[in-house]
Amino acid sequence: KMKSIITQNSKLKKTSKELGLRVFNFGITAYKTSKGKITCPFADACIKFCYAKKGAYIWSNVAKVFEQRYELTKQKDFKEIMKNEIIKKKVDFLRVHDSGDFYSNKYFLDWMQIAKSLPNVKFYAYTNSISIVKNNKDSIPQNFDFIFSDSGKQVNLIDKNKDRHTKIFKNEIELKNEGYIDASKIDLFASKYINPNNNKVGLIYH
Repeated sequence: KMKSIITQNSKLKKTSKELGLRVFNFGITAYKTSKGKITCPFADACIKFCYAKKGAYIWSNVAKVFEQRYELTKQKDFKEIMKNEIIKKKVDFLRVHDSGDFYSNKYFLDWMQIAKSLPNVKFYAYTNSISIVKNNKDSIPQNFDFIFSDSGKQVNLIDKNKDRHTKIFKNEIELKNEGYIDASKIDLFASKYINPNNNKVGLIYH
């Protein structure tokens, strides 16, 4: 049995504390499982600076948990298990994939159904799977928000005037000058729930 299906990384602990909300995340293996299954099909430049491929994320015990979670997403009862876990932990906001991405259409739709079944929980995800999101826009409930990453293979599909998207900056001054929101420390600032009128999400490269 898995110890933790959803957890809080340090950024989300800080976010929760600052905002007085229960913010959790769900992660699967970054980029590729040990059996060679690709979990980030549209990753590109982001592979180089992906923090989920560094440090704590690749210690063997942590890596194993990420892989177990990936296997869980393949199970018939994945949606049921996830829903129960979210209820049990009294989650206000769930960030889907601090590691990994929507690796298939079916997996994406599973998440849409989980979100529909929990209308009081707010979900959000940074993703490079832009075609999957856009091809399924009629299936996306109100309580799921997407932030398109600007460093994947599908970056050309981002409409920077309409789509919520990220841009990586070297420092805060450049970020502010271009009119981006700084979501480097407080992750929820990236979402429509807190910043509905600005789709430009800035992150400072560490």
